Amino acid sequence: MAHIELNNDLPGVIGLLTYRPETAKPIADLANTLLRSPGSLSRGERELIAATVSHGNECRFCANSHSAIAAHELDDRPLVDQVLADPAEAPVSGKLRALLHIAEQVRVSGKAVTPDHIAVARSAGATDLEIHDTVLIAAMFCMMNRYVDGLGTFAPLDPAGYAEAAKSIAANGYGA
Repeated sequence: MAHIELNNDLPGVIGLLTYRPETAKPIADLANTLLRSPGSLSRGERELIAATVSHGNECRFCANSHSAIAAHELDDRPLVDQVLADPAEAPVSGKLRALLHIAEQVRVSGKAVTPDHIAVARSAGATDLEIHDTVLIAAMFCMMNRYVDGLGTFAPLDPAGYAEAAKSIAANGYGA
């Protein structure tokens, strides 16, 4: 049960955004911009960044949601599981590995990102825009993880529900 009365039985951030719809639109707009708009990182790669940060923050709802969306977008659940288990050893490109490492540093503290992390990402082919968006995705998910867990929302245990929601988000976006 959530720490406050939400007047709905919806899980995670869905229940929170339903409770306070004034916040739903700007949050959905930011999520759609960062995770779904055209860019050189695929939607699946950006969702994988969100899932990695959420997994590291132990936010079960966000980690399950965004790993399901990443798996759907990448059509590769085993890869998502490998990244969550050990991003440094997962079979991803050097660029994505470097960006995931930056995201992990942001998760710890924005100040944990060093010029060396940026240099490694650039040498692996990451652009300034990709680095920017990685940091912003990681920061956004730190906020969202704390929002979801700080208000004590619940996270369904059944992975099938997350997979079904992932299909809808992949087709319609956030807040649709």
